[in-house]
Amino acid sequence: MKQRFPRHQKMTIVHGILSIVLIIDIVQLWLLIATMNSYLGGDSGVPLPALIFSCICLLLNLGLLRFLYKLDRTAN
Repeated sequence: MKQRFPRHQKMTIVHGILSIVLIIDIVQLWLLIATMNSYLGGDSGVPLPALIFSCICLLLNLGLLRFLYKLDRTAN
């Protein structure tokens, strides 16, 4: 038996997911700026860890998107 949420609860979940995605995207932008700043300053060891962390952020965003699609499918 699938759990069904009322519409106001779904909107609360969607707003929470959008807030988390916004925070993750701001962190990724900060990471890009900090990585470029340190790389152009001569530190060549920063891009690889930054790439790994950015991929983790991407996976988090994709996981939230997948959850959102599953939430929408249970509406019917």
